[in-house]
Amino acid sequence: MAQEQKQPKKSTEDAEAAEVSETSESAVTERKEQLDEDIDAILDEIDDVLESNAEDFVKSFIQKGGE
Repeated sequence: MAQEQKQPKKSTEDAEAAEVSETSESAVTERKEQLDEDIDAILDEIDDVLESNAEDFVKSFIQKGGE
């Protein structure tokens, strides 16, 4: 005798999982954009320092005898 087994519907679970995925993906995207902006700001600051006193900056890294 064959018995019918009903599978629970996964459509609501899938919809909720997709919504959570979209929310976390959005948060990750926002975080990445913020980090990109921070990195760009740091690189701009380094460029400014190098443009203003590149010779002094390079001299500070030259090894002197015995170092």
